[in-house]
Amino acid sequence: MKILVINPGSTSTKMAVYEDEKPVLLHNIPHSAEELAHFDAITEQQGFRRQLVLDELLRSGIPLEFDAIIGRGGLVKPIAGGVYEINEKMVEDTLHGSVMHNHACNLGCLIAYEIASKIPDCRAFIADPGVVDELSPLARISGSPLMPRICIWHALNQRAIARRYARGIGREYEDLNLIICHLGGGISVAAHEHGRAIDANNALDGEGPFSPERAGSLPAADLIRLCFSGKYTEKQLLKSIAGKAGLTAHLGTNNMREILERIKQGDERAQLLVDAMLYHTAKQIAAEAAVLCGNIDAILLTGGMAHSDYIVSELRRRIAFLAPVYCFPGEDEMEALALNALAVLQGKRLSKTYT
Repeated sequence: MKILVINPGSTSTKMAVYEDEKPVLLHNIPHSAEELAHFDAITEQQGFRRQLVLDELLRSGIPLEFDAIIGRGGLVKPIAGGVYEINEKMVEDTLHGSVMHNHACNLGCLIAYEIASKIPDCRAFIADPGVVDELSPLARISGSPLMPRICIWHALNQRAIARRYARGIGREYEDLNLIICHLGGGISVAAHEHGRAIDANNALDGEGPFSPERAGSLPAADLIRLCFSGKYTEKQLLKSIAGKAGLTAHLGTNNMREILERIKQGDERAQLLVDAMLYHTAKQIAAEAAVLCGNIDAILLTGGMAHSDYIVSELRRRIAFLAPVYCFPGEDEMEALALNALAVLQGKRLSKTYT
C-alpha cells in the first residue's frame, strides 16, 4: 500500500511517503514569514502548500499513485477519536466552521482531499485531530453555562506515544492509566483512562499552562476589561492568547534553543519565565492526577521541548512523586498518520464517517 502523509504546521509542511510500514520519503518544507505574509487567512495557503508537496514528489521521482492520502486533522467540531474518511461535510466545516480556530492544521484535510480526488481509487483520511473529545461529563462543566469546557490538544501525538509506551512494556494502551504532556508551541496535558482521554486542556484557546506561543489560563475579569479598553482589536487580542503569547510575548521569541542558551549565558529573566512555565505545567500534570484518583501507571513527556534535559529534569523534580516519568522527545505524528491509514486499508480498523 502506498500512502502519502501531509502534516501542515505554522512554519512548515511535513510530508512523507510510506510503502506499508516503511517510509520511503520524509521531508520538511519550511515556509518563511515573508512567503506566508501574502495570505490573509490560513485556508488561502491551500494551493501554495499543495503545489509544494506535488513539486517535492516530482523532484523525488515518486509518481502520483497512492492508495490513500492522510492529512493532519483540522479544528472542526468535537469528534470521537479514530480514523475519518474525508467527505464534503468535513471540507465545508473546515473551510467555514473553523473560522474561530484559524490554525495551519486545517490545511491537512483540505490538501489531502484535493490531491486524492485526482487519483483513481485513492482514499483520503484524517486521524485523531486536535478536537478529539472524550471528556467525562464532569470535565465538560465550567463555572459558566455560557462557556462549557472543550479540549483542543495534541491528540494524534499523545495517542501515538501512549501506544508506543504500551508496546514497550508488553501492555495495551486500553489497559493503562496515563498522564501525557505534550511540550511544544502549545502545551497539552491529558488524563488517559483505559484508552480514553477523559480530561484535557484547551491548549489553543487559553487554558492550562502558558507555553512558548500560548497564554494558557488568564484572569478572566482582567481579560474582559482588556477587551473593552478600546486599545486592541479582536484580532490583536486573539493573537495575545495564541501566537504572540507566552514566552514569545515575554521574551520576543518562541525559539526554545535560543531561550535555553540565554539561560546558560546567565539571563535571569529568561530563567524565571521558563521556570514559571514548567511550574504551571507541573501543576496541570498534578491536577490530572486527581482526575485519575492517583491511579497512574506512568507520566509520559513528549513534544519538541522534551529534547531539553533542563526542561525534563525540572518537570521530573516536581512530578516524579506521582508516578514513574518517561520521556519521548519529539513527536510520532507522521508514522502515526501512516499507520492509521494503513490499518484501514488492510481492514484492521474501520474508518468513521464525519457528520
